[in-house]
Formats: sequence, C-alpha cells, structure tokens
Amino acid sequence: MTIEVNDISKSAGGVDVISHLNWEISSDDFWALTGPAGSGKTLLLRILLGLDKPDSGQVRLLGDYKYDRVNAGVVFQEDRLCEQYSAAENVAMVNERLSKRVASEELARIIPQSAIDVPVSTLDPVTRRKVCIVRAAAIPSDILLMDEPFRGMFNDERAEVLRYIREKAGHKGIVIAQRTQEGLEMCRNLNL
Repeated sequence: MTIEVNDISKSAGGVDVISHLNWEISSDDFWALTGPAGSGKTLLLRILLGLDKPDSGQVRLLGDYKYDRVNAGVVFQEDRLCEQYSAAENVAMVNERLSKRVASEELARIIPQSAIDVPVSTLDPVTRRKVCIVRAAAIPSDILLMDEPFRGMFNDERAEVLRYIREKAGHKGIVIAQRTQEGLEMCRNLNL
C-alpha cells in the first residue's frame, strides 16, 4: 500500500496552510509530521482520510489496494470515545473479531487494570489518550494516523506507548503528528 500526495494545496480562512505538497507514505514507513500549531498537520491528516478536500492536487492510493479511501486506524486530536462505555468496550467495538477479554488484555499493556472496566468518562486525560491509541491499533487497517497521541505523557510513558504502537502496527505505515520530533527522532520527518 502506498499513499501518494500529489501537489496538494489547501487554504483555511483565506490563508494558504498547505502549499503544493508532495509526499509518499508506504507500508513500513514511520513518519513524524511536525510543525507549530496552525501549520496544517491536522488538516493534512483530514485530507488523507477524505474528511477534507484539497483546493488543488490529489491523494492517490497505489498498489493492490482494495478500498477507494485510506483505510486507517486513527487517533484524532480530541478523544472521540463513547463516554458511557468502558475502555475495553471502546476498544472491542471497533473490531468485530476482538472480544472484550482480548481488548482488556491489550489495554492492560499500557493502562492500569483498574481503568479497564470503568466508564472512560471517569479516566484522567492521559489514560484516555492511551485508550484511543489501543483502539486505533485494534482497527483492521493499512495505516495508523495519530494526531498528538502523546499529549500529557511523560517521556517514559511516551516511550512505552510508542513501543506498543510500533509492535501493533507491524508492517502498516505510521504517521504521528506533533509539534516537534521529540521522542520520534528515529523516524522520517515531514515538517510543515
């Protein structure tokens, strides 16, 4: 699977945010998408997902690709969790082949056991982000797109969660958007 970004331009509020961008993401690629607030990181992820359309240019899917859109496990900037459900229920609901027991085992790798079966509305912001990450990794997909997934995490937590993401991604491409490349020095960087 290859996602090819061809000469994408997009403005927001009358300001050119993305201008004539060319980029290619393949299986096994690990990208840090960096830049200050307002540089277009989230907008570019939304364009990749088909949630926003570019003003010009296109996103093409190359290779033996069975979908007409990017098939991604996604962590959005906002959590987008089902608040009344537990962490295990939130993870199990995105994959019909994933039992609540298996979802609980995956969550236990990066969150406390006591946080797995309570409503996510009761969890602290960092634990909620970790639930979002496990949920995104559980989605049957070709790529992981994550927008500020490590928000609020200390360096050791971020390193633990990053190991989890890389393991679960296998040969999927990974794109992590954040302001700097801190903690992601090992991956390729696209700075907007």
